Amino acid sequence: MKITVKLYALLGSYLPPQAADNQIDVEVDEGATPASIFAEFHVPPENCHLVLVNGVFVAPGERASHLLKDNDAVAAWPPIAGGDRS
Repeated sequence: MKITVKLYALLGSYLPPQAADNQIDVEVDEGATPASIFAEFHVPPENCHLVLVNGVFVAPGERASHLLKDNDAVAAWPPIAGGDRS
């Protein structure tokens, strides 16, 4: 089945060179999960702060069990720290 993987900010460096606009379409086996996709791209799980599947948040505890479907889009962002505004 085909899915789209979108890795933003520093996570984009884990995508292969043929990726465009921080995303790539890939073929995956049935039973793939966000966690298995991140492992395939060698993305450390602790670097995936915000994960969405088709725009819906997937909690850290569900990333290894949330089964992906054909044409799903998996997106991830790293933790982002803000500055002190005082």
